[in-house]
Amino acid sequence: MIGRLQGRLAAKNPPQVLVDVSGVGYEIDVPMSTFYGLPATGEPVTLYTHLVVREDAHILYGFATLEERATFRQLIRISGIGARTALSVLSGLSVSDLAQAIALQDASRLTRIPGIGRKTAERLLLELKGKMIDVTSAPEERSSDVVNALLALGYSDKEVQAAVRGLAAGLSVAEGIKAALKALAKS
Repeated sequence: MIGRLQGRLAAKNPPQVLVDVSGVGYEIDVPMSTFYGLPATGEPVTLYTHLVVREDAHILYGFATLEERATFRQLIRISGIGARTALSVLSGLSVSDLAQAIALQDASRLTRIPGIGRKTAERLLLELKGKMIDVTSAPEERSSDVVNALLALGYSDKEVQAAVRGLAAGLSVAEGIKAALKALAKS
């Protein structure tokens, strides 16, 4: 799987960008939140990616942050939510705004996003409750990487927060994950 691309931004055609990586041009669909933060054409760019393989296409989705990618992955796990809908959600709300809407169970914030009706908003709120944390509350980047890894392994929001809270400062991401898994095994 392609997890990250680093190269020069060759073209911008919302919601798609073209990134030149050593002479190979990758077409990447991005949420508008990522699109607006992109540098000028010809400048260096790094995107975290998610590859969707379908019978008729291989589609690469790109994100400015690991948090956006993790949120995208959470969204596409929900029955009836495809990659296009997940991109719409991330285009309409930041990760922290989405986390806040989920915490407050505020469907009206989600229904303002084009393509998200009342039933879809309620399904998102139900499915993501307790599974998504406000990643902006993580004290440092290392912690958010550990949090994302634990969430990807299927641990709940509560379990992840408890495990990360006790981590010592200065650990690498790998050491943090290992220490958090040990803490989770004890509980």
